[in-house]
Amino acid sequence: MKHSLIAATGILLAGTAFVVLAQVPAKPEAKATKQPPAVANPDSQYRLGPDSLPQEGVPKGEIRGPFTLPCKVYPGTQHTYWVYVPAQYDPKIPTALMVYQDGQAFMNPKGDMRAQNVMDNLIYRREIPVMLGVFINPGRKPDQPEPTPSNWGDKDTNRPTEYNSLDDKYARVVTEELLPALAEGYNVSKDPEMRGIGGSSSGAIAAFTVAWERPDQFRKVLSNVGSFVNLRGGHVYPEKVLESEKKPIRVFLCDGRNDNRGIRDNNYDEKRDWFHQNVRLMKALTKKGYDVNYSWGMNNHGQKFGGAIMPEMMRWLWRDGPVSTDAKDAVERTFRQPFEGKK
Repeated sequence: MKHSLIAATGILLAGTAFVVLAQVPAKPEAKATKQPPAVANPDSQYRLGPDSLPQEGVPKGEIRGPFTLPCKVYPGTQHTYWVYVPAQYDPKIPTALMVYQDGQAFMNPKGDMRAQNVMDNLIYRREIPVMLGVFINPGRKPDQPEPTPSNWGDKDTNRPTEYNSLDDKYARVVTEELLPALAEGYNVSKDPEMRGIGGSSSGAIAAFTVAWERPDQFRKVLSNVGSFVNLRGGHVYPEKVLESEKKPIRVFLCDGRNDNRGIRDNNYDEKRDWFHQNVRLMKALTKKGYDVNYSWGMNNHGQKFGGAIMPEMMRWLWRDGPVSTDAKDAVERTFRQPFEGKK
């Protein structure tokens, strides 16, 4: 009996201890640090489509060069350029022309634009005219490095001066030096409606300036993330457009909401806001009655968005190329085949 009482007391004490221990509050767990939501890469949604890639059965054009163009407009400098010759080029027929600033970037076979593939595919399908393409790099002194995909030459070539200045000097390089050099080897159409010019960033404002200064020579402009900002006064173009007599040029602008937005150390400068200034230029061109098209993406300052829509930009710019509506025109109803005559 005594042993049973001791055992029962032990069990009771043990149970009491368990209850007491169970009532001791556990140490609070450390709170997880709240992480900010991940910001998606603004360029992540833009990829090259089939029109920008080599396609089976499509004749490939040839890229010739590099060639060196001595420069008198900017003494002591020279320009490197390459010429894209489509498979359908007939030297007896005056041919359309498209000139690309920062040529190394536009023709880079692993880059974002791949203009030669776009031209191959669209020419073959008669969506743009047969055209020669010129990929021209910014001027440099012979001892300066050639621009590359990782260094476009802003710090060690004549690119800032040539591309961003609002004068006619770079237009003279293209019209007085490049065009005569091309004429020596190619049958380039003299019709300004058959000549286009384009570029990205500073190369885009340079292209616009060439057409603005010389609409008698170039009337189609392809502008990707154009630097219409106050690098060398480019932010004044909207006012120039509104104040000047309308020029016979056609322009396609594209830019992104995450382009350089003019904010430094929490200070905002709208004159250095790429997206804002592109929108301003679009509104000025529209108000003045220009033939203008535009597309605003989410992209950063670069060529991801421009590359993705380049085929459509080219279709729109060149939409009034020659076309036959004759139902019996068997040639017009077939893909363009390579030229087989003597060159």
